[in-house]
Amino acid sequence: MNDLPLLELFGLAALAGGVWLWLDSLRARDIGIAAARSACEAEDLQLLDDTVAIGNLRPARDEDGRLLLRRTYTFEYSDTGDNRRSGSVILLGHRVVLLNVGLRPAPVPVYRTLH
Repeated sequence: MNDLPLLELFGLAALAGGVWLWLDSLRARDIGIAAARSACEAEDLQLLDDTVAIGNLRPARDEDGRLLLRRTYTFEYSDTGDNRRSGSVILLGHRVVLLNVGLRPAPVPVYRTLH
């Protein structure tokens, strides 16, 4: 029986790991898009480009000490329809742990001088 060389086994394991990461990231991205869309609808904002982009990917532990992937996705939204503001959504595994639609600027008071 002809066994696969060790290098080929490592190559197949790396390929399988890459495929798993890609499929897992697609699922997490869909969760991030749904969370951003829901937050924008709740705040009467427009989610621009209808997507999120990966900003950061790193290992992190959850409350139970399990090692998961922590993904930070960024997105853009508009509150007036003619501007772009940045937001972000952080997932730990496939659970949303933080969603930020940024700060809205406060209206600038108008001061009038009496002369």
